Amino acid sequence: MSTHVGAVARRTRKITQRDIELFTEISGDRNPIHYDEDLAAQSRFGKVVVQGGVTSGLLNAVVAEELPGPGSVFLEVSWKFRAPVSPGEEITAEVTATSVREDKPITTLDCRITNQDGVVVLDGTAVVWRDPVVAESVESDPS
Repeated sequence: MSTHVGAVARRTRKITQRDIELFTEISGDRNPIHYDEDLAAQSRFGKVVVQGGVTSGLLNAVVAEELPGPGSVFLEVSWKFRAPVSPGEEITAEVTATSVREDKPITTLDCRITNQDGVVVLDGTAVVWRDPVVAESVESDPS
């Protein structure tokens, strides 16, 4: 995918209870809001919610796989979590390139994640650097 101002990429994923479990294995986050259905039902969310890292992780995939693409790493993020996400929901992460530097492989992205009902669950911006060696290797690989 070409990185230019206005370029857009998106990815959709249905969130599962297993996503919570896997994120807990990685992070150690055992907050009861992610596991205890009775307690979560009494919270302001009214149900179990996934860790924010599960939600925002979909942006990692879009950036690393599509826009700007392989070799990309976040330099800076400014995201607001607008609504909770629960197992069983389908979320779509979308990034739009708003600035592409000519002197360095740095792209600024508008970021947004919505659920299956179109509710914005996360939005904000990110600045991404893409390693030129990795980018060239991937783009020259015919497979």
